[in-house]
Amino acid sequence: MNLSAALTLTGQDNPSRHFETFTQTIDLSLIQQALNTTGTTSIRNRKLPADRVIFLILGMALFRNISIQAVCDHLHLTLPNQAAQSQSIRSSSLTQARDRLGIEPLKYLFELLASKFTLEHTKFDTWRDLTIFGMDGSTMCVPDSLENREYFGAPSNGTRGESAYPQARLVGLMRLGSHRLTGLNIGQYSQGEVSLAEPLYALIPDLSVLIVDRGFLCWPRFWHHQESGQYKHWLIRAKSNLRWKVIKEFGLGDQLVEIKFTWEARKADPSLPVTMQARVIAYQIPGFQPERLVTSLTDVILFPMAEVVGLYHERWEFELGLDEIKTHTLERVETVRSTTPDRVRQELWGLAITYNVVRQEMARIAGVLGVPALRLSYRWCLLLFRNLWSSAWVVASGLIPKHLEQLVVDVENLLLPERRRGRRNPRAVKVKMSGYAKKSRAGAA
Repeated sequence: MNLSAALTLTGQDNPSRHFETFTQTIDLSLIQQALNTTGTTSIRNRKLPADRVIFLILGMALFRNISIQAVCDHLHLTLPNQAAQSQSIRSSSLTQARDRLGIEPLKYLFELLASKFTLEHTKFDTWRDLTIFGMDGSTMCVPDSLENREYFGAPSNGTRGESAYPQARLVGLMRLGSHRLTGLNIGQYSQGEVSLAEPLYALIPDLSVLIVDRGFLCWPRFWHHQESGQYKHWLIRAKSNLRWKVIKEFGLGDQLVEIKFTWEARKADPSLPVTMQARVIAYQIPGFQPERLVTSLTDVILFPMAEVVGLYHERWEFELGLDEIKTHTLERVETVRSTTPDRVRQELWGLAITYNVVRQEMARIAGVLGVPALRLSYRWCLLLFRNLWSSAWVVASGLIPKHLEQLVVDVENLLLPERRRGRRNPRAVKVKMSGYAKKSRAGAA
Protein backbone atom coordinates (compact mmCIF):
# COMPACT_ATOMS: atom_id res chain seq x y z
CA MET A 1 0.00 0.00 0.00
CA ASN A 2 1.40 3.40 -0.92
CA LEU A 3 1.40 6.38 1.42
CA SER A 4 -1.54 8.15 -0.22
CA ALA A 5 -3.77 5.08 0.21
CA ALA A 6 -2.74 4.79 3.85
CA LEU A 7 -3.65 8.40 4.44
CA THR A 8 -7.06 7.89 2.85
CA LEU A 9 -7.81 5.01 5.22
CA THR A 10 -6.61 7.08 8.14
CA GLY A 11 -9.06 9.82 7.21
CA GLN A 12 -11.96 7.33 7.32
CA ASP A 13 -11.17 6.35 10.90
CA ASN A 14 -13.25 7.22 13.96
CA PRO A 15 -12.64 10.80 15.23
CA SER A 16 -11.98 9.55 18.75
CA ARG A 17 -8.90 7.71 17.48
CA HIS A 18 -7.31 10.64 15.66
CA PHE A 19 -5.37 11.67 18.73
CA GLU A 20 -3.84 8.19 18.74
CA THR A 21 -3.07 8.54 15.03
CA PHE A 22 -0.73 11.49 15.28
CA THR A 23 0.72 10.58 18.69
CA GLN A 24 2.39 7.63 17.02
CA THR A 25 5.04 10.02 15.72
CA ILE A 26 6.22 10.91 19.25
CA ASP A 27 6.63 8.48 22.14
CA LEU A 28 4.02 9.49 24.71
CA SER A 29 6.24 8.20 27.51
CA LEU A 30 8.77 10.91 26.65
CA ILE A 31 6.05 13.56 26.88
CA GLN A 32 4.97 12.22 30.26
CA GLN A 33 8.59 12.17 31.40
CA ALA A 34 8.98 15.81 30.39
CA LEU A 35 5.82 16.77 32.27
CA ASN A 36 6.76 14.80 35.39
CA THR A 37 10.32 16.14 35.48
CA THR A 38 9.21 19.75 35.14
CA GLY A 39 6.27 19.34 37.53
CA THR A 40 3.59 20.35 35.02
CA THR A 41 1.45 17.20 34.85
CA SER A 42 -2.27 18.00 34.92
CA ILE A 43 -3.84 16.94 38.24
CA ARG A 44 -7.34 18.33 37.70
CA ASN A 45 -9.65 16.81 35.09
CA ARG A 46 -9.32 19.48 32.39
CA LYS A 47 -10.73 19.67 28.87
CA LEU A 48 -7.19 20.27 27.63
CA PRO A 49 -4.65 18.39 29.78
CA ALA A 50 -0.95 19.24 29.71
CA ASP A 51 0.05 16.44 27.32
CA ARG A 52 -2.46 17.66 24.75
CA VAL A 53 -1.30 21.26 25.15
CA ILE A 54 2.09 20.03 24.00
CA PHE A 55 0.50 18.58 20.86
CA LEU A 56 -1.35 21.86 20.39
CA ILE A 57 1.98 23.72 20.30
CA LEU A 58 3.43 21.17 17.89
CA GLY A 59 0.31 21.55 15.74
CA MET A 60 0.80 25.32 15.76
CA ALA A 61 4.23 24.78 14.21
CA LEU A 62 2.96 22.24 11.70
CA PHE A 63 -0.15 24.09 10.50
CA ARG A 64 0.83 27.69 9.90
CA ASN A 65 -2.18 28.56 7.77
CA ILE A 66 -4.91 28.03 10.40
CA SER A 67 -5.70 29.61 13.75
CA ILE A 68 -4.66 28.11 17.08
CA GLN A 69 -8.27 27.30 17.96
CA ALA A 70 -8.74 25.58 14.58
CA VAL A 71 -5.62 23.49 15.24
CA CYS A 72 -7.12 22.36 18.55
CA ASP A 73 -10.53 21.60 17.03
CA HIS A 74 -9.36 19.76 13.94
CA LEU A 75 -6.83 17.62 15.81
CA HIS A 76 -9.55 16.75 18.37
CA LEU A 77 -7.32 17.65 21.31
CA THR A 78 -10.06 18.47 23.83
CA LEU A 79 -11.38 15.62 25.92
CA PRO A 80 -15.08 14.74 25.32
CA ASN A 81 -17.68 15.44 28.01
CA GLN A 82 -20.76 13.46 28.90
CA ALA A 83 -23.11 15.52 26.74
CA ALA A 84 -21.18 15.32 23.45
CA GLN A 85 -18.53 13.25 21.76
CA SER A 86 -16.22 16.24 21.40
CA GLN A 87 -16.16 19.70 22.86
CA SER A 88 -14.81 22.96 21.52
CA ILE A 89 -12.76 25.31 23.65
CA ARG A 90 -12.46 29.09 23.70
CA SER A 91 -9.34 30.94 22.57
CA SER A 92 -8.88 32.44 26.04
CA SER A 93 -8.88 28.95 27.54
CA LEU A 94 -6.17 27.89 25.07
CA THR A 95 -4.04 30.83 26.17
CA GLN A 96 -4.52 29.92 29.83
CA ALA A 97 -3.62 26.30 29.08
CA ARG A 98 -0.41 27.40 27.37
CA ASP A 99 0.50 29.65 30.28
CA ARG A 100 -0.07 26.81 32.76
CA LEU A 101 2.22 24.56 30.75
CA GLY A 102 5.05 27.09 30.50
CA ILE A 103 8.34 26.74 28.64
CA GLU A 104 10.27 24.04 30.50
CA PRO A 105 8.29 20.96 29.34
CA LEU A 106 8.84 21.89 25.67
CA LYS A 107 12.53 22.57 26.26
CA TYR A 108 12.95 19.31 28.16
CA LEU A 109 11.07 17.33 25.50
CA PHE A 110 13.28 18.81 22.78
CA GLU A 111 16.38 17.73 24.70
CA LEU A 112 14.99 14.23 25.26
CA LEU A 113 14.20 13.73 21.59
CA ALA A 114 17.47 15.30 20.45
CA SER A 115 19.53 13.03 22.71
CA LYS A 116 17.58 10.03 21.42
CA PHE A 117 18.14 11.04 17.79
CA THR A 118 21.86 11.63 18.44
CA LEU A 119 22.33 7.94 19.21
CA GLU A 120 20.95 7.04 15.78
CA HIS A 121 23.31 7.68 12.91
CA THR A 122 24.38 6.13 9.63
CA LYS A 123 27.47 6.13 7.47
CA PHE A 124 26.16 9.27 5.77
CA ASP A 125 26.46 11.23 9.04
CA THR A 126 30.21 10.70 9.34
CA TRP A 127 33.47 11.72 7.69
CA ARG A 128 36.59 9.68 8.37
CA ASP A 129 34.71 7.98 11.26
CA LEU A 130 33.93 11.37 12.80
CA THR A 131 30.33 12.60 13.20
CA ILE A 132 29.98 16.03 11.60
CA PHE A 133 28.35 18.82 13.61
CA GLY A 134 27.74 22.44 12.70
CA MET A 135 27.01 25.34 15.02
CA ASP A 136 25.68 28.72 13.95
CA GLY A 137 23.39 31.52 14.99
CA SER A 138 20.35 33.21 13.50
CA THR A 139 17.48 35.50 14.43
CA MET A 140 13.74 35.02 14.39
CA CYS A 141 11.25 37.86 14.02
CA VAL A 142 8.53 37.91 16.66
CA PRO A 143 5.25 39.90 16.76
CA ASP A 144 5.69 43.60 17.49
CA SER A 145 4.01 43.73 20.89
CA LEU A 146 5.25 45.97 23.67
CA GLU A 147 6.22 42.96 25.80
CA ASN A 148 8.21 41.32 22.98
CA ARG A 149 10.01 44.54 22.06
CA GLU A 150 10.98 45.24 25.67
CA TYR A 151 12.20 41.68 26.30
CA PHE A 152 13.82 40.59 23.02
CA GLY A 153 14.87 43.97 21.66
CA ALA A 154 15.30 44.87 18.01
CA PRO A 155 18.24 45.68 15.73
CA SER A 156 18.93 49.19 14.59
CA ASN A 157 17.85 49.93 11.05
CA GLY A 158 20.26 52.75 10.29
CA THR A 159 18.63 56.16 9.94
CA ARG A 160 15.17 54.60 10.20
CA GLY A 161 15.60 53.66 13.87
CA GLU A 162 14.72 50.20 15.14
CA SER A 163 13.59 47.46 12.77
CA ALA A 164 9.91 46.75 12.21
CA TYR A 165 9.92 43.63 14.41
CA PRO A 166 11.65 42.55 17.62
CA GLN A 167 13.95 39.59 17.13
CA ALA A 168 14.92 36.57 19.21
CA ARG A 169 18.48 35.33 18.80
CA LEU A 170 18.99 31.60 18.28
CA VAL A 171 22.12 29.46 18.34
CA GLY A 172 21.78 25.85 17.22
CA LEU A 173 23.88 22.71 17.03
CA MET A 174 23.08 20.49 14.04
CA ARG A 175 24.19 17.15 12.68
CA LEU A 176 25.10 18.22 9.18
CA GLY A 177 24.64 14.78 7.62
CA SER A 178 20.93 14.68 8.45
CA HIS A 179 20.02 18.29 9.42
CA ARG A 180 18.76 17.12 12.83
CA LEU A 181 19.09 19.66 15.63
CA THR A 182 21.13 18.36 18.54
CA GLY A 183 20.94 21.50 20.66
CA LEU A 184 19.33 24.94 20.71
CA ASN A 185 19.58 28.06 22.84
CA ILE A 186 17.08 30.92 22.62
CA GLY A 187 17.97 34.39 23.85
CA GLN A 188 17.46 38.09 23.41
CA TYR A 189 18.73 39.99 20.40
CA SER A 190 21.39 41.78 22.49
CA GLN A 191 22.95 38.50 23.63
CA GLY A 192 26.07 37.37 21.79
CA GLU A 193 26.17 34.16 19.80
CA VAL A 194 29.38 33.02 21.52
CA SER A 195 27.79 33.15 24.98
CA LEU A 196 24.60 31.45 23.77
CA ALA A 197 26.71 28.71 22.19
CA GLU A 198 28.58 27.92 25.42
CA PRO A 199 26.21 25.24 26.84
CA LEU A 200 25.91 23.50 23.46
CA TYR A 201 29.52 22.25 23.45
CA ALA A 202 28.66 19.74 26.19
CA LEU A 203 26.21 18.04 23.79
CA ILE A 204 28.92 17.10 21.27
CA PRO A 205 30.06 13.47 21.67
CA ASP A 206 33.49 11.93 21.19
CA LEU A 207 34.67 11.03 17.70
CA SER A 208 33.29 14.20 16.18
CA VAL A 209 34.28 17.32 14.32
CA LEU A 210 32.57 20.67 14.92
CA ILE A 211 32.47 23.16 12.04
CA VAL A 212 31.77 26.78 12.97
CA ASP A 213 31.91 30.19 11.35
CA ARG A 214 34.73 32.54 12.32
CA GLY A 215 32.33 34.60 14.42
CA PHE A 216 32.57 31.80 17.02
CA LEU A 217 36.36 31.98 17.22
CA CYS A 218 37.48 31.49 20.82
CA TRP A 219 40.78 29.67 21.39
CA PRO A 220 40.15 28.87 25.09
CA ARG A 221 36.75 27.41 24.23
CA PHE A 222 38.25 25.26 21.46
CA TRP A 223 41.05 24.03 23.72
CA HIS A 224 38.60 23.00 26.44
CA HIS A 225 36.40 21.32 23.83
CA GLN A 226 39.16 19.16 22.40
CA GLU A 227 40.40 18.25 25.89
CA SER A 228 36.93 17.31 27.18
CA GLY A 229 36.82 13.93 25.43
CA GLN A 230 38.40 11.68 22.85
CA TYR A 231 38.86 12.94 19.29
CA LYS A 232 36.62 15.98 19.69
CA HIS A 233 37.86 18.10 16.81
CA TRP A 234 36.97 21.58 15.54
CA LEU A 235 37.31 23.41 12.22
CA ILE A 236 36.96 27.15 11.60
CA ARG A 237 37.78 29.78 9.02
CA ALA A 238 40.54 32.13 10.17
CA LYS A 239 40.17 35.87 10.60
CA SER A 240 42.55 38.07 8.65
CA ASN A 241 44.30 39.49 11.74
CA LEU A 242 45.20 36.18 13.41
CA ARG A 243 48.86 35.53 14.26
CA TRP A 244 50.69 32.31 15.15
CA LYS A 245 54.10 30.69 15.15
CA VAL A 246 54.82 28.14 12.39
CA ILE A 247 56.26 24.90 13.78
CA LYS A 248 56.29 22.67 10.73
CA GLU A 249 55.48 22.80 7.01
CA PHE A 250 53.42 19.80 5.92
CA GLY A 251 53.28 21.00 2.34
CA LEU A 252 52.31 23.96 0.22
CA GLY A 253 49.66 25.88 2.18
CA ASP A 254 49.59 23.30 4.98
CA GLN A 255 51.26 24.13 8.32
CA LEU A 256 51.42 23.05 11.93
CA VAL A 257 51.32 26.17 14.09
CA GLU A 258 51.46 27.24 17.71
CA ILE A 259 48.82 29.62 19.04
CA LYS A 260 49.59 31.58 22.19
CA PHE A 261 46.86 32.32 24.70
CA THR A 262 46.63 35.91 25.84
CA TRP A 263 47.63 36.92 29.34
CA GLU A 264 44.07 38.04 30.03
CA ALA A 265 42.68 34.63 29.00
CA ARG A 266 45.12 32.74 31.22
CA LYS A 267 44.38 35.02 34.15
CA ALA A 268 40.66 34.41 33.76
CA ASP A 269 41.23 30.66 33.31
CA PRO A 270 44.41 29.37 35.07
CA SER A 271 43.87 25.89 33.60
CA LEU A 272 44.89 27.12 30.14
CA PRO A 273 48.38 26.23 28.91
CA VAL A 274 50.70 28.86 27.48
CA THR A 275 50.14 27.69 23.90
CA MET A 276 48.13 25.21 21.86
CA GLN A 277 48.92 23.53 18.55
CA ALA A 278 46.69 23.66 15.50
CA ARG A 279 46.81 23.16 11.76
CA VAL A 280 46.45 26.01 9.27
CA ILE A 281 45.39 25.29 5.68
CA ALA A 282 45.55 28.00 3.02
CA TYR A 283 43.55 27.54 -0.20
CA GLN A 284 41.78 29.49 -2.91
CA ILE A 285 38.74 28.61 -4.98
CA PRO A 286 38.98 30.06 -8.52
CA GLY A 287 37.12 33.35 -8.66
CA PHE A 288 37.15 33.86 -4.87
CA GLN A 289 39.50 35.40 -2.32
CA PRO A 290 42.18 33.24 -0.65
CA GLU A 291 41.06 31.65 2.63
CA ARG A 292 42.72 29.99 5.61
CA LEU A 293 41.28 27.27 7.82
CA VAL A 294 42.37 26.53 11.39
CA THR A 295 41.65 23.10 12.83
CA SER A 296 42.60 20.50 15.42
CA LEU A 297 42.78 17.88 12.63
CA THR A 298 46.58 17.89 12.68
CA ASP A 299 47.19 14.36 11.35
CA VAL A 300 47.92 14.88 7.66
CA ILE A 301 47.74 11.15 6.93
CA LEU A 302 44.31 10.60 8.45
CA PHE A 303 42.95 13.97 7.33
CA PRO A 304 44.29 15.01 3.90
CA MET A 305 44.33 18.73 3.12
CA ALA A 306 41.94 18.57 0.16
CA GLU A 307 39.36 16.62 2.16
CA VAL A 308 39.53 19.06 5.08
CA VAL A 309 38.89 21.96 2.70
CA GLY A 310 35.89 20.12 1.26
CA LEU A 311 34.66 19.30 4.76
CA TYR A 312 34.57 22.95 5.83
CA HIS A 313 32.12 23.78 3.06
CA GLU A 314 29.68 21.27 4.57
CA ARG A 315 29.03 24.06 7.08
CA TRP A 316 26.56 25.45 4.56
CA GLU A 317 24.23 22.55 5.43
CA PHE A 318 23.35 24.47 8.59
CA GLU A 319 22.12 27.38 6.46
CA LEU A 320 20.01 24.97 4.41
CA GLY A 321 18.53 23.60 7.62
CA LEU A 322 17.58 27.11 8.73
CA ASP A 323 15.95 27.66 5.36
CA GLU A 324 13.87 24.52 5.88
CA ILE A 325 12.61 25.93 9.18
CA LYS A 326 12.00 29.52 8.14
CA THR A 327 10.88 29.09 4.53
CA HIS A 328 9.06 25.77 4.49
CA THR A 329 7.96 24.99 8.05
CA LEU A 330 6.91 28.58 8.78
CA GLU A 331 5.53 28.98 5.24
CA ARG A 332 7.42 32.27 4.78
CA VAL A 333 5.35 33.91 7.52
CA GLU A 334 7.07 37.07 8.75
CA THR A 335 6.88 36.22 12.45
CA VAL A 336 5.78 33.50 14.84
CA ARG A 337 2.34 33.88 16.44
CA SER A 338 2.81 34.69 20.12
CA THR A 339 2.72 38.20 21.55
CA THR A 340 4.43 37.58 24.91
CA PRO A 341 8.05 36.48 25.49
CA ASP A 342 7.23 33.23 27.34
CA ARG A 343 4.78 32.10 24.68
CA VAL A 344 7.27 33.05 21.95
CA ARG A 345 9.92 30.81 23.48
CA GLN A 346 7.36 28.06 24.02
CA GLU A 347 6.40 28.30 20.36
CA LEU A 348 10.03 28.26 19.20
CA TRP A 349 10.75 25.10 21.19
CA GLY A 350 7.66 23.53 19.62
CA LEU A 351 8.91 24.54 16.19
CA ALA A 352 12.30 22.92 16.89
CA ILE A 353 10.65 19.69 18.10
CA THR A 354 8.40 19.52 15.04
CA TYR A 355 11.33 20.09 12.70
CA ASN A 356 13.33 17.32 14.37
CA VAL A 357 10.40 14.88 14.24
CA VAL A 358 9.99 15.45 10.50
CA ARG A 359 13.72 15.08 10.00
CA GLN A 360 13.71 11.85 12.03
CA GLU A 361 10.98 10.38 9.85
CA MET A 362 13.00 11.38 6.79
CA ALA A 363 16.05 9.57 8.20
CA ARG A 364 13.99 6.41 8.58
CA ILE A 365 12.69 6.63 5.00
CA ALA A 366 16.24 7.24 3.78
CA GLY A 367 17.37 4.14 5.66
CA VAL A 368 14.78 2.05 3.85
CA LEU A 369 15.85 3.48 0.49
CA GLY A 370 19.55 3.19 1.35
CA VAL A 371 20.31 6.83 0.51
CA PRO A 372 21.49 9.85 2.55
CA ALA A 373 18.72 11.70 4.38
CA LEU A 374 19.67 14.85 2.45
CA ARG A 375 18.59 13.14 -0.79
CA LEU A 376 14.97 13.43 0.35
CA SER A 377 12.85 16.50 -0.29
CA TYR A 378 12.10 18.21 3.00
CA ARG A 379 9.22 20.10 1.44
CA TRP A 380 7.45 16.95 0.25
CA CYS A 381 8.08 15.09 3.50
CA LEU A 382 6.71 18.04 5.49
CA LEU A 383 3.54 18.09 3.36
CA LEU A 384 3.03 14.36 3.83
CA PHE A 385 3.60 14.69 7.56
CA ARG A 386 1.01 17.46 7.69
CA ASN A 387 -1.38 15.27 5.74
CA LEU A 388 -1.02 12.51 8.31
CA TRP A 389 -1.65 14.84 11.23
CA SER A 390 -4.53 16.56 9.46
CA SER A 391 -6.52 13.34 9.05
CA ALA A 392 -8.92 14.80 11.61
CA TRP A 393 -9.96 17.40 9.03
CA VAL A 394 -11.68 14.73 6.96
CA VAL A 395 -14.33 14.08 9.59
CA ALA A 396 -14.57 17.51 11.22
CA SER A 397 -18.24 18.43 11.02
CA GLY A 398 -19.34 21.76 9.56
CA LEU A 399 -15.84 22.92 8.68
CA ILE A 400 -14.28 23.03 5.23
CA PRO A 401 -10.47 23.00 5.01
CA LYS A 402 -9.28 26.01 3.00
CA HIS A 403 -5.66 25.11 2.42
CA LEU A 404 -5.58 21.30 2.36
CA GLU A 405 -4.72 19.76 -1.01
CA GLN A 406 -4.91 16.12 -1.97
CA LEU A 407 -1.38 14.75 -2.12
CA VAL A 408 -1.08 11.62 -4.25
CA VAL A 409 2.57 10.61 -4.16
CA ASP A 410 4.64 7.54 -3.49
CA VAL A 411 7.76 7.39 -1.38
CA GLU A 412 9.94 7.41 -4.50
CA ASN A 413 8.73 10.92 -5.31
CA LEU A 414 10.49 12.18 -2.18
CA LEU A 415 13.87 11.30 -3.65
CA LEU A 416 15.89 14.19 -5.09
CA PRO A 417 18.62 13.91 -7.73
CA GLU A 418 22.17 13.71 -6.44
CA ARG A 419 23.69 17.10 -5.73
CA ARG A 420 26.03 18.65 -8.22
CA ARG A 421 29.38 19.16 -6.58
CA GLY A 422 31.77 21.99 -7.27
CA ARG A 423 29.08 24.68 -7.65
CA ARG A 424 30.20 28.04 -6.29
CA ASN A 425 27.97 31.07 -5.91
CA PRO A 426 28.93 34.24 -4.01
CA ARG A 427 26.67 35.31 -1.14
CA ALA A 428 24.68 38.45 -1.85
CA VAL A 429 22.01 40.51 -0.09
CA LYS A 430 19.01 41.18 -2.31
CA VAL A 431 16.55 42.66 0.17
CA LYS A 432 15.04 45.88 -1.17
CA MET A 433 14.25 48.45 1.49
CA SER A 434 10.97 50.30 1.27
CA GLY A 435 11.04 53.96 0.29
CA TYR A 436 8.02 54.76 2.44
CA ALA A 437 8.23 56.31 5.87
CA LYS A 438 8.27 53.97 8.83
CA LYS A 439 4.83 53.33 10.31
CA SER A 440 4.52 54.88 13.77
CA ARG A 441 3.74 52.65 16.73
CA ALA A 442 0.16 52.45 17.98
CA GLY A 443 -0.58 55.05 20.60
CA ALA A 444 2.39 57.25 19.73
CA ALA A 445 1.57 60.91 19.47
